Amino acid sequence: MTLGNRRRFSYSPIDRSIDIYSVKIIDILYILNNKSGMDGVDKKISRLIQSDGRISSAQIAEAVGVSVSTANERLRRLVAQGIVKEWRGVLDPDKVGAALCVFVFVDVSYEGEAEACAALIQFPEVLELHHISGPHSYLMKVRVQNTTALQQFMQTCVKPLKAVLKTETILSLEAQKETTAVKISPQSDER
Repeated sequence: MTLGNRRRFSYSPIDRSIDIYSVKIIDILYILNNKSGMDGVDKKISRLIQSDGRISSAQIAEAVGVSVSTANERLRRLVAQGIVKEWRGVLDPDKVGAALCVFVFVDVSYEGEAEACAALIQFPEVLELHHISGPHSYLMKVRVQNTTALQQFMQTCVKPLKAVLKTETILSLEAQKETTAVKISPQSDER
């Protein structure tokens, strides 16, 4: 659709025509129409980039049915809103010397708990640290080269922390699934 020599395009599920140069109006309508922060197009884009972080804007645009500039703007907005937290490569742990995956229950005393957590998350061997319910205080996911490296890590990094009372380690024999992709809830606004 054109108006003189200025291009126009359709925006939003209500099919409003908005001047392509009126980006501020688009942002306002986007916010008003999407209280959750994500509409169907955003969710489709999010699914695509979770499965392939190197997908081009042109490929996203084609898959979602929008222009390349719209795909770029949507990606920029997803990053600005903190929905896309980071861009990174996923490495094969076996090929980089971190073949052994373990889960460690860590019991800590209240005194010094914050300091212990701050110290634990600084170690590159610690992939995840979760405050959990149940008989233990924290669950830590650790990757190291082998059991010797695990023993050294536990003795030199974890157990010397004053707040650490006890640990219990569980070795993973084989990972059936390991992913960072999260499920994106479908809603009626998806196209």
